[in-house]
Amino acid sequence: MVHGSHFLLSAKARTLSLKTVFQMGEEAAYNLFCQMRWPETDGEAYCPRCGCTETYVIKSRRQFECKACKHHFSVSSGTIFANRKLSYTDLLAAIVIFVNGAKGVAALQLSRDLDCQYKTAFVLTHKLREAMAIEQANMKLDGIVEIDGAYFGGYVKPENEKADRKDLRLKANRSGKRQCVVIMRERGGRSLPFVARVEGDAVPIVRDRVGTLATIYADEGTGWDDLHAGWDTHRVNHSERFMDKGVCTNQAESYFSRLRRMEIGTHHHIAGKYIAAYAGEAAWREDHRRVDNGNQAAMVGAALMSGGVSRQWAGYWQRAA
Repeated sequence: MVHGSHFLLSAKARTLSLKTVFQMGEEAAYNLFCQMRWPETDGEAYCPRCGCTETYVIKSRRQFECKACKHHFSVSSGTIFANRKLSYTDLLAAIVIFVNGAKGVAALQLSRDLDCQYKTAFVLTHKLREAMAIEQANMKLDGIVEIDGAYFGGYVKPENEKADRKDLRLKANRSGKRQCVVIMRERGGRSLPFVARVEGDAVPIVRDRVGTLATIYADEGTGWDDLHAGWDTHRVNHSERFMDKGVCTNQAESYFSRLRRMEIGTHHHIAGKYIAAYAGEAAWREDHRRVDNGNQAAMVGAALMSGGVSRQWAGYWQRAA
């Protein structure tokens, strides 16, 4: 690697390619999913119902039958990929394409890359986001924690005449679809996003997810005044400076920069019930931005195969289960 070059520009960041995925073939891709599903037995299937390690292999359907309880199951049974229709090669390729997108991957692009319907790609990308969010479920933050909020979703088209234009920074002029994404981020550590109506509504979540011995850095927004009751809280006035004696929210702003580019440059519109999923994806990408793409794919794959059946995205399309 050339001295001083960025990690993402180096060969160390590229350890898995689409060429490799499609060259490995369906059988190798299937075996890889078995490895991710049953790492404790080196890919050998065991019954998810009774735990018996002795199974019959039904090769014609790539299924297993438990010798003890006669339960039939497959490598994807009971996982987020339950009842999948795509081949294992396509599923593995989808994971690689998804983790390779530094600013996210649009469902339309994935549908073209995999030659599948847009609906299939849309649900698939949200299942991948669901897997990414698993590691954030019980996360608690400590040390120095930066907290900030920003508004996403919705759009108000400016009026043609300057005299008729409204100041969109004012609450009264904001689109009703805009929601506040609050990020809590450890210095050099993990990120935890939440969606709230306004910044102050996130304070109860902070009480549940940030240790009482943590030091909190926030801006001068009035929503954060309650943080002084419970934590060692330091504030920075952004109207005067971005950093005040080491106190700043630069890592929180870095997260918002990624999410903003996902919204504007990749997806063009994220709103409503989906904002939390995109916010979680951006946090995962921020936390693992220095991990090579092969290990990123392995992490997402392991989460997909260890997580339970998706209740939100099973047979789902646009609010209709």
